[in-house]
Amino acid sequence: HASPLPLGGETSLFLVRPLLGLPKARLVATLTAQRIGYSDDPSNRDPRFTRARLRGLMPELAREGLDARGLARFAARVRRAEATLEFAARAARAALAPGPWPLRGPITFATAPFANLPAEVALRLLGQAVAHTGDEGPVELGKLEDLYDALRLARSRLRRTLAGAQITLDRERLTVERAPARRNRTAAATVADTVKGRPKGLKHGRKGRFTK
Repeated sequence: HASPLPLGGETSLFLVRPLLGLPKARLVATLTAQRIGYSDDPSNRDPRFTRARLRGLMPELAREGLDARGLARFAARVRRAEATLEFAARAARAALAPGPWPLRGPITFATAPFANLPAEVALRLLGQAVAHTGDEGPVELGKLEDLYDALRLARSRLRRTLAGAQITLDRERLTVERAPARRNRTAAATVADTVKGRPKGLKHGRKGRFTK
């Protein structure tokens, strides 16, 4: 079992867990028989931690058919789906904004092709661009989803910031770049997001396009 763990931008750590599919009892028995020392983390049994409380539920889940083997099978299916989505996101990036991306941006996507992407693929591509150009740490998924929804529903020019990146949408293009320093953002935000009397923003049309 191996999977990349994103650390922000294009940096990732590749995590390899070759024994994940083996039952713990078998691992312990094998190590004991071979007189190989191993570490036993007491926090794994400490109910203050969520993972320990979830382990306490395993006997009940197993009685309902969701045992360790079933969970491992489900995890394998999720990994398969994840790999497919990552492949689709890389293909979308190559088609809409082939690299190399400038460190501070701008990264530009044509509005209509971006709007036609499947939601999960568009969300991942947007998140990659924000993480690449921003300078305020990892992108929170919930905030990224809110941003994507705002872009999808917008009907006029829209400008937002997220994780140190500035995202601007108009009829022709979606641009992601490093946001101005915070002390300079207030005036720009006031112009871009007037509370009263601003147009109703960008709408996602029937064909999946951002339309005026």
